[in-house]
Amino acid sequence: MPELTTKRVADSRAEQIQILMPEHINGYKRLFGGRLMEWIDIVAGVVARRHSGCNVTTAAIDNLQFEGAAHVNNTIVLQGRITYVGTTSMEVRVDTFVEHLDGSRTQVNRAYLVMVALDEQEKPTAVPSLVLETEEDKAEWEAGQRRNALRKQRRKEHF
Repeated sequence: MPELTTKRVADSRAEQIQILMPEHINGYKRLFGGRLMEWIDIVAGVVARRHSGCNVTTAAIDNLQFEGAAHVNNTIVLQGRITYVGTTSMEVRVDTFVEHLDGSRTQVNRAYLVMVALDEQEKPTAVPSLVLETEEDKAEWEAGQRRNALRKQRRKEHF
């Protein structure tokens, strides 16, 4: 079990870069949403592993907003960060951008995922608390608290 300490948002950030190839494209000549979801899940997993020091599993994809298209030969940048932590779970935001040749970026997706830290027996285990250093960190934490409450409410309604 990892030593529980506090960690900063910056301690667990992750970034993944892809150049879109023909095998990443759907019948509409755009990035296949399922492939993007795979990349998002990987980035979220890296962020959660860095924060928790444990293996993790995806518990939920809470919000996935497609805001634009990406096409063959586009450079795709995925950026992940911790936004909220509970006892054993972590909320991770992953933003996806198309990076243009001039270096500018257009956001095409934002997703929030809930990841759970696992011990050696694959049981949920406690995660470090989160130090909120910036106003953005604090705003994401407050929004994460609201999303967490909504998730709990939905679970009660459905199970």
